[in-house]
Amino acid sequence: MKYTVLTLFPEITDAFFANSIMAKAIKRGIIEYQAVNIRDFAEDKHKTCDDAPYGGGPGMLMLAEPLAKALETAADHRVIYLSPSGKPFSQELAKELSVEKELVLICGRYEGIDQRIIDRYVDDEISIGDYVLSSGEVAALAIIDATYRLVDDVIRTDSLDEESFSGGLLEYPQFTRPEVFDTMKVPEVLLSGHHEQIRLWRLEKRVEKTLRLRPDLIQRGRELGLFNKEINGIIDRQIGEKDERDSGN
Repeated sequence: MKYTVLTLFPEITDAFFANSIMAKAIKRGIIEYQAVNIRDFAEDKHKTCDDAPYGGGPGMLMLAEPLAKALETAADHRVIYLSPSGKPFSQELAKELSVEKELVLICGRYEGIDQRIIDRYVDDEISIGDYVLSSGEVAALAIIDATYRLVDDVIRTDSLDEESFSGGLLEYPQFTRPEVFDTMKVPEVLLSGHHEQIRLWRLEKRVEKTLRLRPDLIQRGRELGLFNKEINGIIDRQIGEKDERDSGN
């Protein structure tokens, strides 16, 4: 997988690719990265990359010409523009993007980019949430971080299997040493060495946590048929127990 990032501030993304698991993936040749500085394609002496929008209004807009020239240096691969107007980013979309050979990410600034760039070059407009950021680089790094870890051999497959959103549920609670922290003890089942009991406890906790924090995921998972008979049984039981508690019985 190669990430090509078009940006006015390459130092923001450079730091991410130089550290932690990402740096190891690059060293092993699994991930490639190129930062393209859009300012390098501005032809005036001030390297101007923005101007006032036609029709008036506050703020500045990124110019079409430098951005188009920068895009033309990138290979013909999937082009993503990070925008609060885009389709919502999700784990499913992260999985879809992670199998691409290369992703080209456009990092907007100011009030965004000229619509003609979107019309001609962009394959996907993606939003990482219903809020506005001043930096497209932050959004680009969120997508990069969510996708590169799904690329084969970056992270062990078994480490990904029970993460949040895998199989439609959130992740179970995790504990490490010491066994007692400020009077709070690690659940006994996790110290038992009984693998089936641990599996069941973790599954129960995944359902419990998802029902409490993201009931919409439970509804969606059922509509899509993501859950097996065991999980559906746990969901029904936990919902029933909650209804009894709420009714005071």
